[in-house]
Amino acid sequence: MIGYYETDQGKVRIHNEDAGGVFKNDAGQVLAIVADGMGGHQAGDVASQMTTSHLHKKWQEAKLIETPDEAEKWIKEAVRSANNEIKSYANDHEECAGMGTTVVVALCTKEFATVGHIGDSRCYFANAYGFKVITEDHSLVNELVRSGQITEEQAEHHPRKNVLLKALGTEFDLTADVKTMEFEENDRLLLCTDGLTNKVSDEELSELKSFEGEWSLFTQQMIDLANERGGEDNITLAVVHHHPSSDQKEGAE
Repeated sequence: MIGYYETDQGKVRIHNEDAGGVFKNDAGQVLAIVADGMGGHQAGDVASQMTTSHLHKKWQEAKLIETPDEAEKWIKEAVRSANNEIKSYANDHEECAGMGTTVVVALCTKEFATVGHIGDSRCYFANAYGFKVITEDHSLVNELVRSGQITEEQAEHHPRKNVLLKALGTEFDLTADVKTMEFEENDRLLLCTDGLTNKVSDEELSELKSFEGEWSLFTQQMIDLANERGGEDNITLAVVHHHPSSDQKEGAE
């Protein structure tokens, strides 16, 4: 299993408020994390880093995950405890009031992958049958699309596109949406923030399905595309590749 993580400040922001990483346990199972921080006095980076650190620590303590039920329970409990830690910290530190973060996390074994998320950072899945997004944005605009009030085309340019309905650290005891899928040889997952998906189309991201080579080249190519189109936001992505003959871990933090 190969994991690769990369983040870029973009061309406009003076801070990078994204965080994440790809982490492997002793059994060769992989945890990939992407978080997009927001709010407070430049405290978005605090929220996203706290989330990443909390989940990484929990992963280091975790035992072998053997079933989808165990994976889903682990993600829900780890994300809930990360959320409560962020909310408590914000309540105790005035300079961090109002901070929060998205999170998307993938727990990958040799048989299955379980994905959990809160917010509008996404996970895409590619296998022999195609490429698709497997998370549902917790955003105002996505809710308007789902309810038929606006079209997907209108959503692309909606003035309230960045309004989230759910984010880590905004209230206690939030629960991540989770789902599990089979994860077979040569399947791939892409986790990313909206700094990428607002600039690079799903059609362009679908290169994930057929890409061969170093994943650092793929991630840099996607970051370059987003920056060429304005780069107004931080850009972060993580790839997990169920590689048939490698226990390598590229570029993990």
